[in-house]
Amino acid sequence: MSSIKRPEAWPDAHREKHRVALSSLLAAVLLVSLKLVVGWATNSLGILSEAAHSALDLVAAGITLWAVRVSGQPADPSHTYGHGKFENLSALFETLLLLATCVWIVFESVRRLFFAEHVVVQANFWAFLVVIVSIVVDVSRSRALRHVAEKHQSQALEADALHFSTDIWSSGVVLLGLIGVVLAERLEAPWLVKADAVAALGVAMIVVGVGVRLGKKSIDDLLDSVPEHLRGQVVGAASAVAGVEEVKQVRLRRSGPEVFADVTISVDRGTALERSHAIADDIETAVRSVLPRADVVVHIEPVAQEKEDLLKTVRVLAARHGLGAHAIRTYEDNDQRSLELHLEVSDALSLDEAHRQATEFEQELRHTVTGLTRIVTHLEPIGDASTTHTAQRAGQALVRQAIDEFLNTSRLPIEPHDVEVQQTGDELAVSFHCTLDPATTITDAHELTQRLEKHLRARVPAVGRVVIHVEPAPRDTHRSKPS
Repeated sequence: MSSIKRPEAWPDAHREKHRVALSSLLAAVLLVSLKLVVGWATNSLGILSEAAHSALDLVAAGITLWAVRVSGQPADPSHTYGHGKFENLSALFETLLLLATCVWIVFESVRRLFFAEHVVVQANFWAFLVVIVSIVVDVSRSRALRHVAEKHQSQALEADALHFSTDIWSSGVVLLGLIGVVLAERLEAPWLVKADAVAALGVAMIVVGVGVRLGKKSIDDLLDSVPEHLRGQVVGAASAVAGVEEVKQVRLRRSGPEVFADVTISVDRGTALERSHAIADDIETAVRSVLPRADVVVHIEPVAQEKEDLLKTVRVLAARHGLGAHAIRTYEDNDQRSLELHLEVSDALSLDEAHRQATEFEQELRHTVTGLTRIVTHLEPIGDASTTHTAQRAGQALVRQAIDEFLNTSRLPIEPHDVEVQQTGDELAVSFHCTLDPATTITDAHELTQRLEKHLRARVPAVGRVVIHVEPAPRDTHRSKPS
């Protein structure tokens, strides 16, 4: 079990919450002492009921101080969402104390109103003074508590602030009761003597109303209930993020001042991993615009578009089987449709393993895409098993001669440069750059490099790997050439 940190080791927010909770506790001690002394001296049920109320305020303030201390502790293996629920639990306990007080106040008020003989209440200077002091103190601490509660989103301090703000009204009711006693003596209106007991009933009714609201809020937080409009705001914020196809699920829960949001969204299954991660980051930012400082977890599910094109479907299914797909072509003949493509497989696989991987891909493709009568896949090793080779420069002149021969015979607008030839084992690895007319289509550029590669292999049998990088020629250079 982790020990509770001392206040000096807390962050500024926790120290501020602890300080205002402690000041509230000290204020409660002062008020209980004053009200008890004056209440017994004046025999005022209104003041005694206020003393009992303040005594419970003292207990509530102590519980709030304890809850603030515990809730500030970080998450641990036993409390993975932190200790914020201790604040909600303390608010519920405060509610039960308030309601218990109301039972006694109502009972004693009814007894004095209807069953007890005349009870002398001394509405003297001290009685008025203690009530006025109580109002002043409650105004001060309720404001301080509310300020810190709003600043740090503290449920326990919010409950205390609401609690003590109602004390202001209840003290005001007691003050009216004392005024009624004074008027009863001066106006010779005996029925006003009962004003003290009526005032006590007023206090009880106020406390019941506040207690029910506090209790409902505490129970809602403990049961992870959240307002429907808040969930709607989170859904709206997440839906507005570019790339989100659908917000499938939103779960919200409060733990004291902390809010946790779990959001499940769907994206196009062709979306790259890095893009999906960026979408998740954008959703976290959007949710925090609705729930500041929320702990947000985003789960992404890939989905197929209703009108997903065949090329994307093929590539997505190939990636699902650990394959790469390119050179995809479809042929349609009346009602029949066939598909040809190149599949990139690991060169660490045997033929049997690679064929089994391709077969599984073809079976899923037939099941996903209806109407395919024929699928032909060409297997290509992607070379991920051996990526580093010992190289030596060799064959530069032979390769350069073959390239020049190709250019002289074909008279194509191609300008090779940066030609590199490496000897790797028994073969030559050739790489170079080619500049082409910027208006050349990528298909024409690819066909051109294929022809050049074929020519090199025919003229220099030792050529193995060939990499040709095509790039657009500078436009001013291209225009300066004679036609």
